[in-house]
Amino acid sequence: MNSSDKIVTLDVLSGMIEGARPYGKTFVLANGIFDLLHVGHVRYLEAARREGNVLIVAINSDESARQLKGPGRPILDERARAELVAALAAVDSVVIFRELNVERLLEVLRPDVHAKGTDYTPDTVPERAIAARLGIRVAIVGDPKHHSTSDLFSRIRSAATPRP
Repeated sequence: MNSSDKIVTLDVLSGMIEGARPYGKTFVLANGIFDLLHVGHVRYLEAARREGNVLIVAINSDESARQLKGPGRPILDERARAELVAALAAVDSVVIFRELNVERLLEVLRPDVHAKGTDYTPDTVPERAIAARLGIRVAIVGDPKHHSTSDLFSRIRSAATPRP
């Protein structure tokens, strides 16, 4: 399968999930901006995949990424970010979303598990209330948060700055 074939609309994804539910598949939803793919992202998504049979990754749109991260972000456009994430073996489907959080996606898709990275705790997951209401298990997955895209950008800028 071509990586770009894994990028689907919310409507298509919803239909795929409903068609597979009778076969006992468990669905995991992970999300993020994924502006500069790094090892922390890979570990997060691989750990999320271990929580079920099918991993869906929701990628913030350019506009929502800009609202969350500020001017100059994202560096890569939403389609490029989606293709990079879709190329990972652990990922089954990618959807781009426009909201600032994935509450609406949880409502529409009703995954079995909502996976968040270790920069969250069960008490700080923004969508925890809606997940609880819908019976969606929240899983904190991945390795400890010792890497971030913002830190990588700072290191790149620092290395690119000429020294006297």
